[in-house]
Amino acid sequence: MREFTSPPSASAPPVGGLADVVFQHAQDDPGRIALGRKDGRGEWREVTAAEFRDEVLALAKGLLAQGVRFGDRVAIMSRTRYEWTLFDFALWTIGAQVVPVYPTSSAEQCFWMLYDAEVSAAIVEHEDHAMTIATVIDRLPRLGRLWQLDSGAVQELYDAGAHIEDDVVHRHREAVTPESVATVIYTSGTTGRPKGCVLTHGNFMTEADTVIDRWQPVFRSRRGDEAATLLFLPLAHVFGRMVEVAAIRGRVRFGHQPQLHAAALLPDLQAFRPTFILAVPYIFEKVFNAARRKAEAEGREGPFEKAVDIAVKYADAIEAKAWGVGPGPSAALRMQHQLFDKLVYSKVRAAMGGRIRNAMSGGSGMDRRLGLFFAGAGVQIYEGYGLTESTAAATANPPERTRYGTVGQPIPGVTVHIADDGEVWLRGGNVFQGYLNNPKATDQTLHDGWLATGDLGALDEDGYLTITGRKKEILVTSGGKSVAPGVLEERVRDHPLVSQCIVVGNDRPYIAALVTLDHEAVEHWLKMRNKPKPTPAELVHDPDLETEVRRAVVAANTLVSQAESIRTFRILAQPFTEEHGLLTPSLKLKRKAIENAYAAEVEALYRA
Repeated sequence: MREFTSPPSASAPPVGGLADVVFQHAQDDPGRIALGRKDGRGEWREVTAAEFRDEVLALAKGLLAQGVRFGDRVAIMSRTRYEWTLFDFALWTIGAQVVPVYPTSSAEQCFWMLYDAEVSAAIVEHEDHAMTIATVIDRLPRLGRLWQLDSGAVQELYDAGAHIEDDVVHRHREAVTPESVATVIYTSGTTGRPKGCVLTHGNFMTEADTVIDRWQPVFRSRRGDEAATLLFLPLAHVFGRMVEVAAIRGRVRFGHQPQLHAAALLPDLQAFRPTFILAVPYIFEKVFNAARRKAEAEGREGPFEKAVDIAVKYADAIEAKAWGVGPGPSAALRMQHQLFDKLVYSKVRAAMGGRIRNAMSGGSGMDRRLGLFFAGAGVQIYEGYGLTESTAAATANPPERTRYGTVGQPIPGVTVHIADDGEVWLRGGNVFQGYLNNPKATDQTLHDGWLATGDLGALDEDGYLTITGRKKEILVTSGGKSVAPGVLEERVRDHPLVSQCIVVGNDRPYIAALVTLDHEAVEHWLKMRNKPKPTPAELVHDPDLETEVRRAVVAANTLVSQAESIRTFRILAQPFTEEHGLLTPSLKLKRKAIENAYAAEVEALYRA
């Protein structure tokens, strides 16, 4: 199939702006718990719809009092926290445009985004961020205001705007239309300088309302079981921003968690008790691998692996029945599943807060078996696909007919087209206006309303999309063989000891790989085998570890022809990190930067 369209949903066309629902919800049900936020002692405190409205209104007044005007661009540089959402909706209330900046951005990255967007004011989280901007502020003549969250910025603005009448704010809010620009989000830039994607209020409202309407099992509350989600994705990323908007518009209790590591995230999951989460596959891999390591440490490796097998078989049988190609789980399989639900699956759910039944995954491909395991364990993951330019999700697996291993069908109102060269093209109300100050890049990406994504993919007979690679990432060996590295890299990463994998081989005689290790998993692996803790240099030459990684490579090679297979690999002592410029803020590999940084190691892979 070359093209597939999902009919638009029944939701009303967007009107007004994103901030309107804050005021509408407070009027309709002022006492409803809208958000959760941590107080100074680290305890979760409830925020009602009326309280949130009052805070948004007071902050909007302060911004006006400090000179922010309709159409101004204001940057936010922070981790995911309550105040970011507060500023988003306050700025949208007065018609300002938000420019999100990753908290890990370098001074030069900050300079480019603030300069290109002609930012007139900025909100930063703490002094380090303020100092980062201070090093380039002499080149930012338009930047007139800088507020720091950890130095009382919110209260400062409340006080500044106390004299302004409510009607002044509402006149600004009523001037916002779906065509008004809501945000300029800079692409993370695996190659070249980031480009500013111009997204409107209508883009976000169309996207959020469509997802809420189509995926009602995820977003809708059940009696006695209110819908809630804890956001730990960066709000500087379009996926996190869409979650924020959808949660507020969908009346979902919404909380923020700024730290992704397990020591901070798991306690907050258990305290906040979300009913669903939205994450990247990396998070689900971490949860699964942590459960596996715990079982091994307790001497229950065998039962755990059996439980995994039963969960996969159970979900696979459910999927087959949904597609009319199977009778569903057998009586024996149902009994085994029920037993392991008590022994294993309930504990996996408990580690995620105990109430999670649904999740949405995007950002990169998820292994089919991992998706089946979580479904069998009682957490249905809807895998999707999208870009900043499509305001996050353009496709996703529908609730009633998930097809694991694909990124689903187009969301309602979106058309997916496969071009002659295999590139995925998108059309719909969630597609962006273009790149800020960059008509050449806009013309290269938008073609009569179609968004050329740069991704390669295929549609099956039912309109389900599978992403097969990136056009710019296709490797061509010196023998002329074209190789899509993604499928190999993802399969190597399936091994619990592997953290990252990059496949190389452009203009080389064969395909090879650089592999980094998951140090938590390696520590556990060493402990279980009573091995002394080696130095990093000793570790990468450990013959037993090399054998484990070789197994991962062999498994990956079963997916491709011999000419496309990984012939050799090298284990690296250190992971690829954003701090060293080797990952984007959304954890994608910067291929050229990695190959340059490890040029000697790459050369060694091709020595006779």
